[in-house]
Amino acid sequence: MTKHPSLRTILCALVLCASGAAARAENNFWPFIVEQTDPQTGQVTDRQVLGPLLFTTEKPNGVHYHGLRPLWMVRRDAVEKREDRTFLYPLFSYRQDETAVEWTVFNLINHSQARDGKPDILPRKFDAWPFWFSRDTGAPETSYRALFPIAGTVKSRFGYNELNWVIFPLYLRSEKSGVVTTSTPWPFIKRSAGNGHVGFALWPLFGRAEKPGAYRKQYYLWPLIYKNELRLSDPEPTVMQGFLPFYTREQSAGSVSENFLWPFFGYTRQTQPVPYHENRYFWPLLVQGRGEQRYVNRWAPFYTHSIRKGTDKKWVMWPLIRQEMWTADGLVHDKNQLLWFVYWSHEQRSATNPNLPAAHKTHFWPLFSAWDNGAGRRQGQFLSPLGVFFPNNEKVRVIYEPLFAIYRYDQRSPEDVRHSFLWNAITWRRTDDEREFHFLGPILGSESNAAGSRFRLLGGLIGLRKPAGKNWRLFLFDFSHKSDRVNPASTQ
Repeated sequence: MTKHPSLRTILCALVLCASGAAARAENNFWPFIVEQTDPQTGQVTDRQVLGPLLFTTEKPNGVHYHGLRPLWMVRRDAVEKREDRTFLYPLFSYRQDETAVEWTVFNLINHSQARDGKPDILPRKFDAWPFWFSRDTGAPETSYRALFPIAGTVKSRFGYNELNWVIFPLYLRSEKSGVVTTSTPWPFIKRSAGNGHVGFALWPLFGRAEKPGAYRKQYYLWPLIYKNELRLSDPEPTVMQGFLPFYTREQSAGSVSENFLWPFFGYTRQTQPVPYHENRYFWPLLVQGRGEQRYVNRWAPFYTHSIRKGTDKKWVMWPLIRQEMWTADGLVHDKNQLLWFVYWSHEQRSATNPNLPAAHKTHFWPLFSAWDNGAGRRQGQFLSPLGVFFPNNEKVRVIYEPLFAIYRYDQRSPEDVRHSFLWNAITWRRTDDEREFHFLGPILGSESNAAGSRFRLLGGLIGLRKPAGKNWRLFLFDFSHKSDRVNPASTQ
């Protein structure tokens, strides 16, 4: 028999509190377990155990997450029939869907294959960078194995049709677009031929490559002296030549560009395809350029303004203030930055209807991040040291960002707002017809809705109840309050 009956009573009360909380929109038994439920279906949409460490989340789009932060996470997509697993991300990642299985160790050791093991459907690949590369397609002409730098062959990778080496750099053979280049040893002696191309180089002393009617390239004391002639079949070929660091020149149809004491002084004069002229002084500090589709006014590091391909950029006291505006996919984008990432803001608004609400994302590193989709959905977090560096990384957002969430703001609609402090130790939620507050889990809480109000200690060990239209009444050992809640179906 215990010597502490009061402690036994309290522990029993906590257990009853957890079991009798099913009717609430939030079941808060912090720090052991905190659950959020869908008020319409009663299903758990978010569960956290031991603060933010153990978690389970159900998204409306059929995506399910669960894991142990920051060690591992599992993501299942019921629509795409895909499963992703990570361990100490980005150390280890695993992915499988209906057709393939892939895993990687820090993107250095990589494996992928078809789920049914048929290489003709999906090749089996295994890499251990930078030493081992292999692919099995079931056909010798497209399969390969290579051990770097000893010997091997790699096909259709790294921008080449084929790469072969033996005791690299003693021997390297590459093939690209029908041109075969042999280096013995690389990069000093190179010979190339094929598809009309002929070339030879004794690097860095001299090199020459030519394809009649296409190009002619040569250099001496690389990279000091060079001359490249391109598009030889055109009425006015492109010619690039230079004697570094004293002089360079590039000339093509309707355009000429020269540099003196490269790269500090120079100019560009262009008449085709659109007019543009530019002067450079102590490049990249002072640049002045004007044209129909391009504009540059640079007085670095004090001020820079450029317009190119519809993108308008401004710098003030580089890298202090940066602003960028552009239009894409029917949206006007406005991005502002202070010291690159200390303050970062990106706003999107309709290009055809500017009166529509704008969506935006803002970071004030490392203190705060906020997001607004412009349709009533908003989120905010304090602290937020990672969001600005990984704005589109789902794994970082799910695994690591909640570990820093001392405070979170979640607005699902203007009528449904939730605040949480210290990983759900203190939460407050309001909707059109309900209010719910929790302090240290079951220690202190309150709820109010159309049926009445309730204030409780230790999950219902003692408290006050006020039914609608009646006075406050004291209660004891009441851990369930299903009758106090309004049935959503009955109010529709």
